[in-house]
Amino acid sequence: MMSNAKQTIQEGKAILGIEFGSTRIKAVLIDENNTPIAQGSHEWENQLIDGLWTYSIEAIWNGVQNCYADLRANVKAQYDTEIERLASIGVSAMMHGYMAFNEKEEILAPFRTWRNTNTGAAAAELSKLFNFNIPLRWSISHIYQAILNKEEHVKDITYLTTLAGYIHWQITGKKVLGIGDASGMLPIDSTTKNYCADMVEKFDKLVEPYGYSWKLNDILPQVLSAGEDAGTLTAEGAKRLDISDHLQAGIPVCPPEGDAGTGMVATNAVRKRTGNVSAGTSSFSMIVLEKELSKPYEMIDMVTTPDGSPVAMVHCNNCTSDLNAWVNLFKEYQQLLGIPVDMNEIFGKLYNHALEGDADCGGLISYNYISGEPVTGLAEGRPLFVRSANDKFNLANFMRANLYASVGVLKIGNDILFNQEKIKVDRITGHGGLFKTKGVGQRILAAAINSPISVMETAGEGGAWGIALLASYLVKKADNESLADFLDNNVFAGNTGIEITPTPEDVEGFNKYIKEYQSCLSIEKEATIVKK
Repeated sequence: MMSNAKQTIQEGKAILGIEFGSTRIKAVLIDENNTPIAQGSHEWENQLIDGLWTYSIEAIWNGVQNCYADLRANVKAQYDTEIERLASIGVSAMMHGYMAFNEKEEILAPFRTWRNTNTGAAAAELSKLFNFNIPLRWSISHIYQAILNKEEHVKDITYLTTLAGYIHWQITGKKVLGIGDASGMLPIDSTTKNYCADMVEKFDKLVEPYGYSWKLNDILPQVLSAGEDAGTLTAEGAKRLDISDHLQAGIPVCPPEGDAGTGMVATNAVRKRTGNVSAGTSSFSMIVLEKELSKPYEMIDMVTTPDGSPVAMVHCNNCTSDLNAWVNLFKEYQQLLGIPVDMNEIFGKLYNHALEGDADCGGLISYNYISGEPVTGLAEGRPLFVRSANDKFNLANFMRANLYASVGVLKIGNDILFNQEKIKVDRITGHGGLFKTKGVGQRILAAAINSPISVMETAGEGGAWGIALLASYLVKKADNESLADFLDNNVFAGNTGIEITPTPEDVEGFNKYIKEYQSCLSIEKEATIVKK
């Protein structure tokens, strides 16, 4: 297999996927069978500057170059060869946010990520205007909030895009965006597979009094579905990825996508009546719908699959960050005792011990709000652990409460879909860091949404693998072969993963926990006021 992989790389038949996650940029190289053969990564962190979460342009390019260099070094070490040609490339990143540029291609304001919740006034007004839930993190909310704030730079905008769209533009020269990522900028019409024309018209009329020289369609990326031509790697783009100057230009690049879309692809959840849950720094669930919802819901975002099918998305700003912080305390304690630290062992023991706790966590409640949480109406967050004197405070219940908290907000949103809209699904697949400890996160999520959850062995490959698969679809799809069929026929071949079905006791316990969680939200709200 090693010699086959080496030959694949040398013959330029390997495919590269790069994804910009919240804490890590990851590159995955796959072979002709869509199997990962090499990886590279770079750790990074967002910065809170002037009250807004951001990554600098320098950090973006330093990060992707270090990530690619790590991939290249690993290929050299594993296969004693160099990456020079590729069959195709795909770029993915965190969805939403705000990257605005002028005619000189200069960024006009620091990149505002999905994590920012300062757009409440804009999102509320646009939701009413469009009769459609417009989340705080969507690009259209960010630009309208900048207009409401009378930010000087808005008049100079010639291009507005997402992080994935920005990278793609810089390496191909094409101002395009995959339809899934585009659906997190502005609502998509699933019939035309383009931005909703009536909403574009309403927005232009809304901002007309400000006298800007641009119209919305002038500054948004062109929308492309999976498999469509999105340009090729330019010579300058090759140098921006590979500073060693080995990578050649002319490689096809698939439409750039958001992390939600790549998560759907990586879990084979692009067909109707399938869904997936991604649980890492943030969490979101994606359910591919058979029909539109009966009405807009503030807690549910309507986006699309990478090939344009409507998707109900519940997006939570917080998931495992606070849980990880608690686990790190146990690591520090172990270090104090002079015991060698194995983080996989620590996570494994603590997570599995949590399953020995009470199904309702013994009354303990955790709020994992590192940042604001729009689903529960919090513009800011304060990590908070709550208990009364009579609650059953022990390690198992403590860990279980923190695991419940990681998917608690996700449950609140999904209860609307399953209980009110009566949505039907055939399969939900979990992926992301929460599921690394076998069976635990899966069981917790199954209890939360009262549905069987599957996890595949490939789930750990994540979005970088997902965008590599979209790049594979670009160059390998058969005539008129849908994305869902391509994934079934060429990637997953009937593999639906290992499934865990929720127990009645776990479901009842989580329902009791979430009832207390919601009734005590006033404590979390008060904490955001008191502790500044």
